[in-house]
Amino acid sequence: MSHGHALPSHEDNMRVVIKGFILLLIITLVEVGIALIGNGHLIHGFHLSKWIMVPVMCLLSFYKAYYIVSEFMHLGHETRGMAMSVVLPTLLLVWGIIAFLWEGDAWRNNRKRVDDKEKLPVNTQPMKEKKTSSLPLDNAYLFRG
Repeated sequence: MSHGHALPSHEDNMRVVIKGFILLLIITLVEVGIALIGNGHLIHGFHLSKWIMVPVMCLLSFYKAYYIVSEFMHLGHETRGMAMSVVLPTLLLVWGIIAFLWEGDAWRNNRKRVDDKEKLPVNTQPMKEKKTSSLPLDNAYLFRG
């Protein structure tokens, strides 16, 4: 049964794989270079702002993920509905991971606060009565309408 599409040859498939490998290698090397240079490991005393490094590296990583999903998982050649049926649950999974990490960080910070309070010395002397005000309170004044 023919669908009107000729199957790609082995050579065509190898060209796609080699092209993908080279592209992904170059992007990965750029990411590593940005990290090493930006953190001052290659050029002593030179640092890039995290506000520059993080978005650039995220964009490069997202592009690599898009390219891998599009070419090697063949979703770039599928219908939009099929591609979304794979991509959207994956995005929900990523959102879930971020939410759990965020919540876990909040728990860790609260636990640290409790641990720090438990380390404080306990005052064993009785508390003195504090005088709250030098003015007498008049109930008639408080309940006046």
